[in-house]
Amino acid sequence: MLSGSVSASADTGGHGHARLQHHFDDLDQQREASTFGMWVFLCTEILFFGGLFTTYVVYRQRFHGVFAQASRDLNVVWGGTNTAVLICSSLTMALAIWSAQINRRKLIVTFLLITMAFGLTFLGIKTIEYKEKFDHHLVPGPHFHYVCPPGEPCHPEQAEVFFSLYFAMTGLHALHMIVGVGLLSYLLFPSWQGRYTSDWHNPLECIGLYWHFVDIVWIFLFPLLYLIGAH
Repeated sequence: MLSGSVSASADTGGHGHARLQHHFDDLDQQREASTFGMWVFLCTEILFFGGLFTTYVVYRQRFHGVFAQASRDLNVVWGGTNTAVLICSSLTMALAIWSAQINRRKLIVTFLLITMAFGLTFLGIKTIEYKEKFDHHLVPGPHFHYVCPPGEPCHPEQAEVFFSLYFAMTGLHALHMIVGVGLLSYLLFPSWQGRYTSDWHNPLECIGLYWHFVDIVWIFLFPLLYLIGAH
């Protein structure tokens, strides 16, 4: 009798499942609604970062030479390292979701912890970069001091615009990374309890989408900010 009830539950797409909210007909509908909600949220994030990217492009066209000069004061090695770190973190996030799909509870926790470690590594490197800018007085404000390259036109006020955009864009991205690490930590306990299985792991998928989005934003930030003065 019990096995028949379980089979009926499976046939109806998980109706009566412990994770099914009362206002959904089945788990598939709940999953689709949650995923759609996350995509809507990410669209608002695209609009948010899109405004910053548009501002950057406008000033990049106006102060092309100075932006290229100022970009040389950024540490390409640190930026490249952070790019590799985030690419690896996207892989481990995907592996965490894969672990849920094959019902490997310990693997989920392991890959989430590795992903968090990558995220914290990114933030640590970014902190080192910010400290370098403070030490060299490249933080926009009353103490901003830009040393122009010898033999090239000097426009410190235009360089200050570049660093203003640098701190605004990378700072907001770092804030999103902090939120992402917090969301991953939220997933750890239920993952350890075995709540995420092949039947239901939608929180992992939704937070994974957020994490991948933040990684993609950096993929655009790195060449725009770090590589424009490479030539």
